[in-house]
Amino acid sequence: MEAGVRVLIRNGCRVEVPLGQLCCGALNLHGGDRVQARSMARRNIDVFLNAGIDKLVVLSAGCGSTMKEYDELLTDDPFYAEKARQFSSMVVDITEYLAGLPLDAPTGTLSARVTYQDACHLAHAQRITAAPRQVLQSIPGLEFIEMDNSSRCCGAAGLYSSLQPAMSKRLLGNKICSVVDVEADVVATTNPGCMIQLEAGLKRTKLNPRVCHIVDLLDEAYRLESEVPLS
Repeated sequence: MEAGVRVLIRNGCRVEVPLGQLCCGALNLHGGDRVQARSMARRNIDVFLNAGIDKLVVLSAGCGSTMKEYDELLTDDPFYAEKARQFSSMVVDITEYLAGLPLDAPTGTLSARVTYQDACHLAHAQRITAAPRQVLQSIPGLEFIEMDNSSRCCGAAGLYSSLQPAMSKRLLGNKICSVVDVEADVVATTNPGCMIQLEAGLKRTKLNPRVCHIVDLLDEAYRLESEVPLS
């Protein structure tokens, strides 16, 4: 989150983190608990609308997907339906937001061979695939390599790795093969569930590449701008 705040400030944004916000309710929805998810949604709607924000920038694809659907979750609520529509219209993934600014490209060189895992909640739920790649390709020195089947699920899928461990492991195995084939130094993604799943699988490989959020790489490139190269 701190990297995201630094990146947004670098790109001319005033960042506020309103007090009182809760979990977005995604895991409750994955588990079928719509009652608690609605309660969380109402609390978040009140907190963020009262804060007077213009955009709600989210670093987790799963959270962003859920909050973009608060309007559907609360469509029958006579007190929150309209506020939920307003709220959902303000939610943006951080890569979506940065790509539309336009992005202030860093001048720091980040020498790394990077591949990208499309988080299902970003690629399939939010239909965002170009923006993350645009952000990665803005970083000088970064060699971006597409893996095969980058948008195929890694097996994390909310609670799927716990509820369907055998299938989750098969999906992860396929994803790890795709990563190994491109011999990447870094696997970038946009969802913490994907990061945990990929890290667990890649530890068993000889390459063991680093797994991180796209924004971490952009933040590093910005910070490298202040480094003085050795003569």
